[in-house]
Amino acid sequence: MRDCKILIVEDEALIRRELKTLLENAMYQVEAFTHFTDLPGRIAACRPDLVLLDVNLPEGNGFDVCLKLRQQSQVPVIFLTSRTDSMDELNGMLKGGDDYITKPYQAPILLARIAAVLKRTGDFREASVYEHKGVQLDISRCCILRQGKCQELTKNEMKLLHRLFKSPGEYVSRMELIEYLWENQIFIDDNTLSVHVARIREKLRALGVEEFVETKRGIGYRI
Repeated sequence: MRDCKILIVEDEALIRRELKTLLENAMYQVEAFTHFTDLPGRIAACRPDLVLLDVNLPEGNGFDVCLKLRQQSQVPVIFLTSRTDSMDELNGMLKGGDDYITKPYQAPILLARIAAVLKRTGDFREASVYEHKGVQLDISRCCILRQGKCQELTKNEMKLLHRLFKSPGEYVSRMELIEYLWENQIFIDDNTLSVHVARIREKLRALGVEEFVETKRGIGYRI
């Protein structure tokens, strides 16, 4: 994964230079923005493999940038910020972030968290379209399709389905799915997974598909 391109969106020049040196020494390709207008569009156009995104920016905040970015890209985003409140961390994840690291960061931990996010999300780049029982999962468009009809997915809905499409016919436990979707995040209520599955089933029904995602009590889900 060390040929991956990491984009730094950090307005403090000293921290930006330190991050760039750290990542280049770790053999990553690195680009760093020095002005901060039209960030969602510029980030998407840059096509990085991961974004380190500050929360406090001169022309807005990173949470809003990430939310708008999610309308056009599923690139992994790690918030890197001096804001330590747990509600800020929750807000970052709800806006579409993949991890949340507070400053001052420890270099080895930051590199380990970057590697973990890249590993967890890297397989989304290996194949862009999966198909099972006539239903297609299009990773690049973040949607499911059947017979020309399309339903858009949220990022977590796509990740959940992606894990199931990787192992068709095999049950995946609830705990594995929870860890796959929300690794390194604050406590997630077990019911949250059920809500995501219910929403996916609603979107499948809108495509005319019933009983695509199967549940086995005490075991988990499969397609």
